[in-house]
Amino acid sequence: MSQRILVLGAGFGGVWSALSAILALENAGKCNAVEVVLIAPEPIMYMRPRFYETDLSDVAPSIKDLLDTVGVKYIQGTVTFIDTKAHSVKYNESSSIGYDRLILATGSKVIMPSSVSGLENYAFIVDSYEGSLALDKHLKTLSSLPPSPARNTIVVAGGGFTGIETATELPGRLLQLLGEGVGKVVLVERNEEVGPDLGPGPRPAILQALEELGITLYTGDGVASVDADKVTTESGRRIEAKTVIWTAGVRASSLTEQIEGAKLDANGRLFVDASMKVVGVEDVYATGDTAHALADGEGHATLMSCQHALFMGRSSGYNAARDLLGLPPRPYEQAAYTTCLDLGGWGAVVTFGWDRKVILKLREEAKKFKQLINTKLIYPPQGADRAEALKCANPSMQLEEKDGGLVAVFKELE
Repeated sequence: MSQRILVLGAGFGGVWSALSAILALENAGKCNAVEVVLIAPEPIMYMRPRFYETDLSDVAPSIKDLLDTVGVKYIQGTVTFIDTKAHSVKYNESSSIGYDRLILATGSKVIMPSSVSGLENYAFIVDSYEGSLALDKHLKTLSSLPPSPARNTIVVAGGGFTGIETATELPGRLLQLLGEGVGKVVLVERNEEVGPDLGPGPRPAILQALEELGITLYTGDGVASVDADKVTTESGRRIEAKTVIWTAGVRASSLTEQIEGAKLDANGRLFVDASMKVVGVEDVYATGDTAHALADGEGHATLMSCQHALFMGRSSGYNAARDLLGLPPRPYEQAAYTTCLDLGGWGAVVTFGWDRKVILKLREEAKKFKQLINTKLIYPPQGADRAEALKCANPSMQLEEKDGGLVAVFKELE
């Protein structure tokens, strides 16, 4: 093979980039002329959207068989340097590999600001598999500690999407661990409204869920410091707690900073055009949480979320392959935007559109839809043959609202 498409990362954006690149090559009859390679520390697609959940037994599916089935070469490695001038990537410190087209899909990580004293030493995260396992291990030790307000209290810092899902999952966990009427969950959000980026649509459901689950909410107040036994907020409020979970904000992989000549947004994401190519840089594409793309013709930028990464990956890989073959790109478009927010034992809330109109009125129905997403829809195709796996990589897939629900719609590809 004389040419290579190199994908960095095995998350939603990376895996779907690799599969859609193979699909484009297959459609053009060029699979034998171009090699698709994926580099990642492990051949695992971690289900990051599920890390807040109690049961972590099925959140790390292997993708090795899938990659082998469709013809993607997997290299185990951690990328340390990208040389866009030499079209080369360094990994595992001493190894390197060249590329004709590069797709950066190395995701993002939670921000742990040094301005919050004690955060690194005392706070837990649900941003990584290891972080969630560490939290689970810690929670299981609480019952062995002497009863106290600090032992019984969990503070969740950050009232955005992840913070809300984490906080609403915890009352059920504390009930199992400490018994009825013992545990307390506190949600702290710096902005004046909980879920500030979610808008007013789902907020009544969020507030109702927090109240019915007995979660204490403090808004307009951020966390200033954390130690082994308490949280101190910016207003001076002291909350006794031995468990603090930090969910306040994420930033794109630092590898985006190595793309010479590229422009980054405030979250460290690379600006890309409609084909997912990095603006101002030849032969480099970005996808998922490393890319700042426009999702529609109305100026809505993609969010750092699984929902967008799943679709962006299908476009970036497909277009990188077509670019390499001298074929016109298929512009990325994701006009439909859906919010599906888990609210623990209360249920869930589902909205459609950028104005976040609630489409599932019954919280039980919304919960079933959320469970379908978390256990089925976001997973890579397992056990599928090559044709079926590539069919799933079709970049034309769009979600449309129908009869109060959502359906997947596919268009013909060239």
